[in-house]
Amino acid sequence: MRLFVIVFLLMSLCPYAPLLAANGANSPGSQRSITDRSISIPEWKDWKRVFFLEDYNTRIVILGTTLLGMSAGMIGSFALLRKRALMGDALSHATLPGIALAFILATSFGMNGKTLPVLLSGAAISGLLGIASILMIRNLTRLKEDAALGIVLSVFFGAGVALLGIVQQMQTGHAAGLESFIYGKTASMVASDAWLIGSAGLTCMLISIFLYKELTLLCFDEGFAHSRGFPVVLLDMILMGLVVVVTIIGLQAVGLILMISLLVIPPAAARFWTEKIFYLSFVATILGALSGMVGSAMSAIFPNLPSGAMIVLVATSMFLVSMVFGVPRGILIRKLRRYQLNRKVDRQHLLRSIYEYLEAHNLLTDQTNQLVPIKDLYQMRSWLPADLHSIIHRASQQDLLQTVDGNQIRLTPLGLTEAARIVHEHRLWELYLITYADVASSKVDRDADAIEHVLEPEVISELETLLSQQSSTDILPSPHTLELKPENSDASAPDSRRPGS
Repeated sequence: MRLFVIVFLLMSLCPYAPLLAANGANSPGSQRSITDRSISIPEWKDWKRVFFLEDYNTRIVILGTTLLGMSAGMIGSFALLRKRALMGDALSHATLPGIALAFILATSFGMNGKTLPVLLSGAAISGLLGIASILMIRNLTRLKEDAALGIVLSVFFGAGVALLGIVQQMQTGHAAGLESFIYGKTASMVASDAWLIGSAGLTCMLISIFLYKELTLLCFDEGFAHSRGFPVVLLDMILMGLVVVVTIIGLQAVGLILMISLLVIPPAAARFWTEKIFYLSFVATILGALSGMVGSAMSAIFPNLPSGAMIVLVATSMFLVSMVFGVPRGILIRKLRRYQLNRKVDRQHLLRSIYEYLEAHNLLTDQTNQLVPIKDLYQMRSWLPADLHSIIHRASQQDLLQTVDGNQIRLTPLGLTEAARIVHEHRLWELYLITYADVASSKVDRDADAIEHVLEPEVISELETLLSQQSSTDILPSPHTLELKPENSDASAPDSRRPGS
């Protein structure tokens, strides 16, 4: 009976549940304070609002940061290859005193000191002075560029902080909001800011595309560009000017401290995916755009997370993924190539050792008795028994040799041909080192063994032509004596001496 009464009361209160929930939400105890900085899990409507760009401010912010990331990625590619990556860091810090001085002068003349064009103009002038200071210190003193960067960065930033302290005490205006240029304040971006970032960023991209050939030559070979009559100094100034413009327009989005990340991280991440500068700049542009887009979107979904920091974190995550999974230069592909090269080296060492054993015992012409005891191979290289058997097993799977009675091996016709080629290339390189590098014949085996595994066919052909070897099928004689232990010696344990290494 009690259960029935409870159920009846609950059912009678159901129609008033939304009203009660609304009243409870509006009650003083349930309202969230404006100082509440906690991060809650967003609902589906929040994701939908951002993904479909339903809010006007979200559209403006995402558009502005995306255009900023695109321009920073492309200009940063040339700055990175020019080894001027930290120039943007010094430049961004050098803009702070210009921002403070522009505010002071504007308010002194009765103008609105917080107008964005006024502040960015002051930042640009101060940034150019910082670049000029770096070049002056580097060219007129014996200090290196890194020392000049550190001096200008610290001095200009300290001067900016001091000027901001003066601004705080002014009676004609207040400095509230100027600190956003230090840490960035993407959420305050308006349509005019987005148009400014977009127009300036696209202009920088068009200039870099128009001067693509000249900037590429400047980045890779400054001396050759100068010898061909290219204005190297002017091109360098144009590149630094592009970096200045991109840095200035990015102050409102990510701030002067984090602006360097958009100039460095996307090109550095793109470097793991390609070897060509055209694709490098293209991939860096895409990664920069994605960093701005995804970072600002995440800040819109989680309102209490700062936009500039989220943009940098997204760019950093893309860099980590590129560093690990990048196809030409990533960690995994390099580990795989190293693993494959080590297997190739082990296979070539085994085949050359077998061929030299047959050659030393005059068994190359005896087709019926070309058996090599496995125990006699230990003393030719510092192989462990387990490693040698593993190498033999892989070579037998490739049809290069056959195992006989479990303790002897024989080269197949394919293996004999491959072993002859390996020995020929090894001795060809040995002969080159003795003839042209003045390497002693007693030591040439070790030097040749370090390079023979990566010789290209073009190099082999050039060596044969240089040494007047007309046919690559003729096996060169060894320039040194092949030292092998007698067959009756105890070779069951590996020897630390490696005649071929």
